[in-house]
Amino acid sequence: MYAEERQQLILEQARSRGRVDVAELAGEFAVTTETIRRDLTTLERHGSLRRVHGGAIPIERLGFEPALNTRESVMTAEKKRIGKAALAELPAEGAILLDAGTTTAHLAEALPIDCNLTVVTNSVNIALTLSKRPNLTVMLVGGRLRARTLASVDSWALHSLSETFVEVAFMATNGLSVERGLTTPDPAEAMVKRASIAGARRVVLLADHTKVGNDHFARFAELSEVDTFITDGGIDSTVAAEIEREGVHVLTA
Repeated sequence: MYAEERQQLILEQARSRGRVDVAELAGEFAVTTETIRRDLTTLERHGSLRRVHGGAIPIERLGFEPALNTRESVMTAEKKRIGKAALAELPAEGAILLDAGTTTAHLAEALPIDCNLTVVTNSVNIALTLSKRPNLTVMLVGGRLRARTLASVDSWALHSLSETFVEVAFMATNGLSVERGLTTPDPAEAMVKRASIAGARRVVLLADHTKVGNDHFARFAELSEVDTFITDGGIDSTVAAEIEREGVHVLTA
């Protein structure tokens, strides 16, 4: 087995179990503990795991908010598929909102060149991506810029969103669960997300399966406020069924 294959299996186990143990992995893969430690170091450098005593924890399970460049390198293939699948949810005309997030950023990149919509966003990165599309009208929400996410927050952002109505809000989240709904670590971002949802006719949530089952500090929506949830095939079928019982249409990309 090549090192890259072993590392991918280690990462999958970490995400399914919540953590991995060096000694257990060494026995399972019939390699030395030093080899496993090197694998974990490589995965940590890629932003996928965080080393802890005796093992590692997937970055999605940690209690803090990873920086934007770290999140951009995690679950990239899945996020691209989700972004492309979300194209089917675009309205024929009118306005949409793209929430700040790495998965919504992939939707922004996938928007067709001839797409003729007004796009509201509080993400500097998404606004810059869409600024090259001549057929789009891009409305960048102002406010305090959070360095960790490059998203506009606080009262200026809330005032703009309170007077904005869109056909579809494409939302991102740090965590979602049936018990606690949609959550994010920062209260200021939670308020902006809440205002984004309030001004939308429909809400489409874009999130890979590693966000499912995670709960963060600030709740910004109940699952019942989401119309469609687009995720990847890694989501547990039982959990997906529980989410659908809340009235959410679950799609896998």
